[in-house]
Amino acid sequence: MNTSIITVLKIKEFRNFIAGRFVFIMGLRMMGTLVSWWMYEITGDAFYIGMIGLAEAIPAVGLSLYAGYVVDKTEKRKLLLRAVFLFGVCSIILLGTSTQWFQEAFGTKLIMMFIYTVIFCTGIIRSFSGPGFGAIIASLVPKNLLITAAQLSSTSWLIASITGHAVAGFLIAWLHITGTFLVIASLIFTGLLLLSKLKEKPPGISAEKKTIEAVKEGLRYVFNTKELLAALSLDLFAVLFGGAVAMVPVFAKDILNVGPIGFGWLNAAADIGSIIMVISLTLRPMKRKQGIKLLFAVAGFGVCIILFAISKFYWLSFAALLVSGILDGVSVVVRGNIVQLKTPDALRGRVMSVNSMFINSSNEIGQFESGVSAKLMGIVPSVVFGGCMTILVVVITWFKAPSLKKLEY
Repeated sequence: MNTSIITVLKIKEFRNFIAGRFVFIMGLRMMGTLVSWWMYEITGDAFYIGMIGLAEAIPAVGLSLYAGYVVDKTEKRKLLLRAVFLFGVCSIILLGTSTQWFQEAFGTKLIMMFIYTVIFCTGIIRSFSGPGFGAIIASLVPKNLLITAAQLSSTSWLIASITGHAVAGFLIAWLHITGTFLVIASLIFTGLLLLSKLKEKPPGISAEKKTIEAVKEGLRYVFNTKELLAALSLDLFAVLFGGAVAMVPVFAKDILNVGPIGFGWLNAAADIGSIIMVISLTLRPMKRKQGIKLLFAVAGFGVCIILFAISKFYWLSFAALLVSGILDGVSVVVRGNIVQLKTPDALRGRVMSVNSMFINSSNEIGQFESGVSAKLMGIVPSVVFGGCMTILVVVITWFKAPSLKKLEY
């Protein structure tokens, strides 16, 4: 094993961080998967899956820049613990909403209202937790180990994501919706316990700095750092238009005719591919031409999304999503390294909030776009359209951001 990986893993605080975030993210990804399945089961309409994405994206995007300022001026450990605790509260509310008693007492419409309200609240919380998790990594390890720590962090995140996605499908089959929410709540509070072992982390800026001035400072830095802006923009539009995973419940039920277990594996396919690539790049990092490899990877991702859309065979759909994940893993690693390397410590919260706004929220906005497109075009044409738009974004970036093609680190 790479000696720098061993060195990073010897740092106890970093291990507690990785373990705590792992079980937390696993629970969170299970919750996203379960809510999408639950909503489609209730309504039978892909549009309402898309509305889940919009409900979370509105607060997550709207508050992200302010949240980055709060992260930089706040003790980060306390902020993360509060955010994870509130996610746990949301999971318990959804657990109660999913019970047979609640369904019989209040009916489907009120259940849908509760789901959208809770997801809106998770969007508010995530606007703070996303940049908080990203900003704290640099304070856990020495600067010379930051790249290794960032890649290990990405790897653990993806493994947690895979596990959450895949296990959610199996748990829906075995424990049904209420039992699965019970598991989710347990995971989130276990993550809270592990993260509570971190030491306090001092603020990056003084509390006296004006909010607007501080927010502008973070935005200016991102927009003036061309390679960073190009990498974030490329990922933003690729995820926005290539959000086929949001429609997996529809493909699983209505096109491929598989149940919860088949749905779980389809849902996990892209993440399995991503982790294969991220582990490979952690053990054997790319040495040269990372920028141009990023562009080719995102273009290949778009091709895989088109193939998934037109496939009528389960194995081919699974393979298309698996390869899309492998290519997305390249994007995750390259973008993550660019963000960590090019961000000054005092600006980490604000830059991470822009990163969160560009990348994380694009998943939810992409989910909304997929739901609306499916309503307007039909499910298969909408996903084909998304894959074509992803390829178009790469072509535009190729000509409009030549510095990204030349990027090496």
